[in-house]
Amino acid sequence: MARPLAVVTGASSGIGAEFARQLAAGGYDLLLVARRLERLDQLGTRLSQQYGVSSESLPADLAKDDDLARIEDRLRREPNLRFLVNNAGFGSKGYFWDATLESQDLMHRVHVMATMRLSHAALGNMVAQGSGALVNVSSVAAFSLGAGLVSYCATKAWMTNFTEGLAVDLRSARSPVRVQALCPGFTLTEFHDVMGMNRGQVPGPLWMRAEDVVSESLRGVQEGRVIVVPGWSYKLMRFLLWLMPPSARRAMGSRSRRAIGRDLPSRGPSPAIND
Repeated sequence: MARPLAVVTGASSGIGAEFARQLAAGGYDLLLVARRLERLDQLGTRLSQQYGVSSESLPADLAKDDDLARIEDRLRREPNLRFLVNNAGFGSKGYFWDATLESQDLMHRVHVMATMRLSHAALGNMVAQGSGALVNVSSVAAFSLGAGLVSYCATKAWMTNFTEGLAVDLRSARSPVRVQALCPGFTLTEFHDVMGMNRGQVPGPLWMRAEDVVSESLRGVQEGRVIVVPGWSYKLMRFLLWLMPPSARRAMGSRSRRAIGRDLPSRGPSPAIND
C-alpha cells in the first residue's frame, strides 16, 4: 500500500526542515520544495535512511510564476497527497519607504500569492479524495504591528485570515480536510540571524525550539484546531493584543523599532531564510 505524501515548502532549514522530519517519522513520503537543492537532497537522504520513507527534492523559487506553476501541477495530480505545509517565506526590516519595491513585492508573492495558489491546488485534490491537511505557517506577528515590519505583519495577517476562511468553506462543504494557521513567535532557526536581528534583544524564555513548534502544530491538526499559537507566553500575548483597542496596538508597534534594528533599514530583499 502506498504511503501518504507530504509536501513541504521552505523545507531546507528551520521550521520547514523540522516539519519534514516529524512527518517522515509519522510515515509520510516527502516532496521537499526550496531553492537550495543541495540542502534538500541532504535532508531527504538523511530522513529516508532514518525513517524508511521516500523523499524527492524539487528546487523552486516560489516568487517565480513558472516555478510556482510546476509545484501547483504536482499538487493537483498526486494521488497520495495528504499533507501540505506552506512554510516558504522571508523577513525584512526597515521602514516601508526605505525598502526597495522589489523586496516588498517578493514578500507578497511568496507569503500571499504562493500560499493562495498552492492551497488551491492542494485542496482541489484533497477535498475530492476526502482526506488531507494543510498547514499555512503564519506568525504571531499576524496579530500585532511592528515598526519596520509593515509587509511582514500584513502578509502574515492575510495568511491567518485566509486559513480561517478556508476552514469556514470546508465546514460548509462538510469536508473532513483540515486546515491550520500556525502562528509561532521567536523560534531558534536561521530566520532572525539572516534577517540581521540581534537575538539578545529578546528575552531567552520567549525563544522556542522548532521541534516544539512543529509538535504543537501536528497535535493541533489532529485536534482540528484552526489557529495554533505555540507557547503559553505567545497565547497570552495574542489574548492581550485582542483586548487592546487599535490605537493601543499602533502605539505599541511604533515603539518596537529596537527589536528589528532601527539603524539597519532594508535596502533590498533579505536572503532566503525559510527555503
